Amino acid sequence: MEHAHHVEHPDMYDAESSKVGMWLFIFTELLLFGALFVIYAVYRYMNPEAFHLAGEELNRVIGTVNTVILLISSMTIAMATTALQKGQRNVAIALVSVTFVIGLAFLVNKYFEWGVKFSHGIWPGSEHMMNEMSHGEVLFFGLYFVMTGLHALHIIIGMAIMVFAVRGLVRGKVHPDRPSLLDNCGLYWHLVDLIWIFLFPLFYLIH
Repeated sequence: MEHAHHVEHPDMYDAESSKVGMWLFIFTELLLFGALFVIYAVYRYMNPEAFHLAGEELNRVIGTVNTVILLISSMTIAMATTALQKGQRNVAIALVSVTFVIGLAFLVNKYFEWGVKFSHGIWPGSEHMMNEMSHGEVLFFGLYFVMTGLHALHIIIGMAIMVFAVRGLVRGKVHPDRPSLLDNCGLYWHLVDLIWIFLFPLFYLIH
């Protein structure tokens, strides 16, 4: 009587461990931003009028455009994962590249938005903020720069992961049987999008 032997490929363990690692990393990131959201809520409760006035200084159009941009990028990175599962490597490469360009567009918009604030003398520690703004407004813009700046850093990291994912796809190291790098790239990017979905209304809409 023959005994069937189940052989597991080493890549199976690598894929599982990398995915578990990514989920743990995402959990720590959610804790970090969750703490910042709590701080924001407390300061807003203590300084409602100042937060309202400061919020009027932000450009809702740019904020809305960036929100649409990231929502589209979530779709394209998800489509890239699906394309790889179907064995459509070139389509996956194209979709990850499109997501990269979209992320770059987000950063360009953020650069111009911050540039306008800097031209008005609004940045952490500036004389204008320290001497002409109320304590509540200083808190608002301090949180604005810290939280959107931290989010922009995550965008850059996500784009760097995309570069490695595309390189892996081109070299054949990322394929339907070994998709973990692209899967983790998608998970990370969805995290970036999720964080912005909370940042957008807090800073741009709730006045």
